[in-house]
Amino acid sequence: MDFFENTIESKNIYKGKIIDVNVHTVELPNGKISKREIVNHSGGVAIIAFKDKDTVLLVEQFRKPIEGTLLELPAGKIEKGEDIEICGIRELEEETGYKAKDFKYLGKVVTSPGFCDEYIYIYKAENLYKGKDGLGDEDEFISVKELKIDKIKEMIKSGEITDAKTISALMFL
Repeated sequence: MDFFENTIESKNIYKGKIIDVNVHTVELPNGKISKREIVNHSGGVAIIAFKDKDTVLLVEQFRKPIEGTLLELPAGKIEKGEDIEICGIRELEEETGYKAKDFKYLGKVVTSPGFCDEYIYIYKAENLYKGKDGLGDEDEFISVKELKIDKIKEMIKSGEITDAKTISALMFL
């Protein structure tokens, strides 16, 4: 069976700074018509930054949509027209104050394909050195944590770390 859904019409219902929301009228594989609410996002980059062979940098920050603080990999949104790797290099320094001599692409993940087209591209950063201080954007409040990889795995298993990009990114190692 062909599972493809043909878009008959697309209507933008919200255009924001970070996302756009569109309602698509689609023809289903069985010929019936349905609606799909789709969030369009430019995507992001997450970085597994190794301080040494066993220690990874994580960032702790409050996330309003879940009304809680998460411990997660440094990451950020790809700006319009920005090269994905350049975004990762920029975000690593903005969120942690570090740069990396070695920066390697590992793969990508789809975050929420039921309603969003966002991909997060995963990079591994090694041989870190101090960059600019002044963490995050003006509206970001971040605390950098250094954790052993085994401790991070324990925290994932115990439910202390629930961030999907962090959990899935570690599978690339």
